[in-house]
Amino acid sequence: MIEETTLRKPTRKAQVARHEILTVAARMMRERGYAETSLRDLAAEVGMKAGSLYYHFSSKEELACEVMRAGVEIVSEAVTQGLEEAGDIPPRDRLVTALRIHLQSLQSASDFASAHIRCYPFVPPAVQAELKEVRRAYDKVWSGIIRAYLGPDADANRVRYLRHALIGALNWSLEWFAPERDDVAGYVETLARLLPGEPGGPA
Repeated sequence: MIEETTLRKPTRKAQVARHEILTVAARMMRERGYAETSLRDLAAEVGMKAGSLYYHFSSKEELACEVMRAGVEIVSEAVTQGLEEAGDIPPRDRLVTALRIHLQSLQSASDFASAHIRCYPFVPPAVQAELKEVRRAYDKVWSGIIRAYLGPDADANRVRYLRHALIGALNWSLEWFAPERDDVAGYVETLARLLPGEPGGPA
């Protein structure tokens, strides 16, 4: 388990500093990767001494865990809330809505989401273990959406394969999607046309 910092009620100033640290750390992890993101460089970016970072985070591992957890939670909460607001809609529309919100959330919180996607394979096992629960929870959201679309008798592997294919296609957009050139609705509709059972899509 990653050691938690000493419990204390943070002041407003401390909350602002913590938010800035996380924001800058997310950008650095996205640009450099986990191994090349140093606490010394991070401290310089936010204008504090390296030792002062330990007031907010006990270790680089704890900091990475918070950045990467946020990368999942921001997207997961947006999708869950968006589907709740959409109400009772057909399974195909529900799936397309989830695709759209996931992509929009990736783009609006791209540093945190990209930091997670880029760094997860390379962080220490303890960090991966800490993130397992939040990753599984979001996987379950998508498995439910996809199973409702494919039907209750859909094979578990088919649900899993389609989940990986769709999420992988959305997440990879962080490497090439340019808002001034690319269109969220257009990309989502292109993916939707590839869904099983869609005209021209796989059987």
